[in-house]
This record gives sequence, structure tokens and C-alpha cells, in this order.
Amino acid sequence: MAELTYREAVTRGIAQEMARDPDVIFFGEDVAKPGGVFKTTVGLLEQFGPKRVRDCPISEQAILGAAMGAAMTGLKPIAEIMFSDFIAVCFDYIANEFPKTRYMTNGQVHIPLVVRTGNGAGSRFGAQHSQSVENWCMMIPGLKVVAPSTPRDVIGLMAAAVRDPDPVIFFEHKTLYAVKGDVPDGEIVDQLGTATIVRPGKDATILALAMMVPRAIEAADRLKAEHGIDCEVVDVRSLVPLDMQCILGSVARTHRLFTVEENPRLCGWGAEIVSIAAEEAFYDLDGPPVRITTPHVPLPAADTLEDMILPTVDRIAETVRRSLQA
Repeated sequence: MAELTYREAVTRGIAQEMARDPDVIFFGEDVAKPGGVFKTTVGLLEQFGPKRVRDCPISEQAILGAAMGAAMTGLKPIAEIMFSDFIAVCFDYIANEFPKTRYMTNGQVHIPLVVRTGNGAGSRFGAQHSQSVENWCMMIPGLKVVAPSTPRDVIGLMAAAVRDPDPVIFFEHKTLYAVKGDVPDGEIVDQLGTATIVRPGKDATILALAMMVPRAIEAADRLKAEHGIDCEVVDVRSLVPLDMQCILGSVARTHRLFTVEENPRLCGWGAEIVSIAAEEAFYDLDGPPVRITTPHVPLPAADTLEDMILPTVDRIAETVRRSLQA
């Protein structure tokens, strides 16, 4: 067992898969000699050499175009888009090319690639470098979408993503890069489409993703200590496939549902889950599902304003308390 930061886990996760499979290659902007703008790829160039770890020009379209070509010829590329906001620059590949090729070729061509990218707010990078855009990708048929919240899950989900025959968008939360966690020794491999109950409880289910997971856990601990409200926290982890069996099972036990979402409220991932719960678990619910989200506004760079619009531990705890005691 080792204690790693989230950023160190990214490096280990990539290295684990590159060491296992010589067809795995990695490239992006400043990922080789500089070790990545967030220092998530330090040492990979020295370990695997310049043929498998390559720096690219500042062109998101070129990076993903090269990744697609490599995948079509039998390689398994991991491509980095530095900030998830820049997915918009190369969205044609993500929306039209990656996810549709296997379908349009009747299974003759697979696109086994991973696009990993820094996602989310909290680092004061402003409106064009701080967005949570997982819902942009979740809506596209043919893509798989994951967002780990712990160093251990970074490694396990990276392995699952690289080994999957279809394209996976891998969202790493920028504000979690410095967070530490225990990671088992040896190979770690998870399964896409699996949520995790990270805090058992009986009074309410709180769903969270990425940076919102530790905030939801802290809010649940506070609710238990101060009000005797025992909340179950579920780390969604994978948006596509979505583990509704785990989520609905939790709702069936607690009879209340809350989502904690960093993405803007309109068309957020929680809206999809709430709609499914309303259809499939209506009679398990003792009250309406409640979404705790970022408002539908551009993200400010000022620290006080950014903190104000993101879901906080205080807002999560107060919203749950008020809803349950109404």
C-alpha cells in the first residue's frame, strides 16, 4: 500500500497500461519532456521513450485526429486535452468521428482510445478554463465517460478505459490533483459502469462525482454529528455506462435522493438520473429528488465568487437537512 497524490496516480495509471501493452501510446501538449502542465506525466518519456510518449503542437484537432488514425490502425492511444474546456475546439472528433465509426463500419473498425483531460473549477482559472463539461460528452451515443474522485480510482478506471474497445473520455478534476489517498500495490483494474458506495447510510442517498464526492462525504458526516441524519454517499464514477442498479438500490433503502453536481444546472448529469429514478423508483421515494448544482452562469475567476456558486459542504448539508425536516 502506498500513499499517492491524484496526479501521481495519473502517472502510475498510464505507466501501468503502457508497461502491460506495447500498443498503448501517449501524446498531447507538453506531456513528454515537460511532464505535463499539471505535472501528471512526469517520467513517462524517460520510461517509455519518444516513440511512445510524444509532445504535440498546440492543436486539439491535430491531437485527436492523430489519436483516431492511430486507433484505426491497431494502436491504443491515450491523448491529452489540457483543459476540458478545449474539447469544444475538437468537438467534431468527439461527437461525430470517435463514437460513430464502429457503427458506420458495421463493426469493422474500432476506436480504442482514451481522451484524458483536466476538468472542473476551484483553481481560479476563469470562465474558459474551469468548466465541468462531462455532460457535453455524456449526451453522445457511442462514448463512454468516467470521472474518478480518488487516486486509487484514477488507476483502476484508467486501466478499464485503456482496455475498452470503444472511445472513453476520462475527466480528471484539476483541484483534486494534490489530494492524497491510499493505493494498493500491484495492478489495479476496475470496470466501467460501476458506482461505489463510499459512505453507507439510511436516511438519504447523496450522489456525487469527482470533486463533489469529498464534499458530499464531509456534509454527510456533519449531518450525522449535528442532526442525527444518516446519509449514504454514492460516488457515481462512471456516467456512461451509468450504474443505475447501485443508485436505485440505494434509493430503495433510503427513500430520498439528492444529487451534487458541479456542472451547470441545465441538462446536468443529475437531471438524467433524476428522470430515471422518477420512472423506475417513484414508489420508493418519500419526497421529490433534489439537485444541488452550480447555477447556469459562466464561472467567475474571483475566488469569492467562484466559491459562492459551486456546491459547498455548507450548502449540501443545509439543503439535505431542510428537505428532510420539512
